[in-house]
Amino acid sequence: MTKTVSYAQWSLEPYCIGQKLRSLRTQKRLTLSRLAAETGLSTALLSKLETDRMIPTLPTLATISRVYGVGMSYFFAEPARHTLSITRKAHLQGHERGMEQVTFTPLNAVCEGSRLVAQMIEFPAGGATCAPECFKETSGLVYVLEGRLNLDAGGMHEALEAGDCAYMESEMALVWSAAGKHRCRVLAVLPGAPARVEG
Repeated sequence: MTKTVSYAQWSLEPYCIGQKLRSLRTQKRLTLSRLAAETGLSTALLSKLETDRMIPTLPTLATISRVYGVGMSYFFAEPARHTLSITRKAHLQGHERGMEQVTFTPLNAVCEGSRLVAQMIEFPAGGATCAPECFKETSGLVYVLEGRLNLDAGGMHEALEAGDCAYMESEMALVWSAAGKHRCRVLAVLPGAPARVEG
């Protein structure tokens, strides 16, 4: 049986009021019965509020806020930053195996001020390399999903197998390529471009 959701429940859902109430209580290490004693509210009511089975009235929320020492804005503040980017498995498997160039598949929406850039990089068999300027003066994390990856930096050569991970902080140009006769796919998480400061 499908549970019907009221307009009030739907509109308050992004604020996660129940979750915030429970989080505050656990941070204060209070039991429901102790909170009930502090607020004068029943444990049953408090339980329903924490599990989003009931919407708190403003006076009820104000009473609970006083016990926790937070303002009402704690429950209703709009998030300053929230981005969720999903890449489906089908998008990651859509490349032809006979490709000749390195391909980059973005895994998150990148905009000005993005802190991280996640991408799947696919190197074809035969040693095609990634342009060195892509990875010059950077820090980041690389996880080999499939195949073997050659990583060259300043005369140092490393071969990473599937399942290997490398974290780097370097001012040298890094050259990446597939090792052997098979393609190589890696997950790379690198810093995003810094936000421009208006002057």
